[in-house]
Amino acid sequence: CINSEINRIFLLTQFQTASLHRHVQGTYHFDPFGGGFVDIMSAEQTEKSVDWYQGTADAVRRNLVHFRSFEHDLVLILSGDQLYRMDFREIIAQHVATKADVTIAAIPFPVSKVEGLGLMQVNDDLTIARFVEKPKDPAVIAGLTLSPALEATLKTPSSEPRCLASMGIYVFNRAALAEALDNSMTDFGK
Repeated sequence: CINSEINRIFLLTQFQTASLHRHVQGTYHFDPFGGGFVDIMSAEQTEKSVDWYQGTADAVRRNLVHFRSFEHDLVLILSGDQLYRMDFREIIAQHVATKADVTIAAIPFPVSKVEGLGLMQVNDDLTIARFVEKPKDPAVIAGLTLSPALEATLKTPSSEPRCLASMGIYVFNRAALAEALDNSMTDFGK
């Protein structure tokens, strides 16, 4: 987020987080006049929930009370099980330009390596037509392969059929996020 000039960050954690807390607190310091922060939100027991987070959507839902106090139109949600340096301004600009409610970053993966990934089928305009979380059935996976037209638009050619796999990076409009969380689903991809 720092590489994207995003400076209001909620970090949702739950398991063996002491070293992460030390790293974040010792590394990320914002100008006191800029309003930036990294707020570390550990899983907590409340009257409504005594369990650990059950997934990404559950973690975000259980912390909405903290997010709502800030003015924002967009919410960027990142998976916490990956380390990378990325500038998210491009995906945010794409989200705004297309007037999308939700944008999901995806990467083409060879069909032989998609086990355990959330896969999506997209229309020619890149709107998501179908999302399947961790499919195992080869027929389902075959139905999610990229069309020849979409495959031709990619910068990295492949000799093997590919699917679009979710990177666990989501941009939501505020209202769309509230709607997406108005259920008991534990993950965004299911």
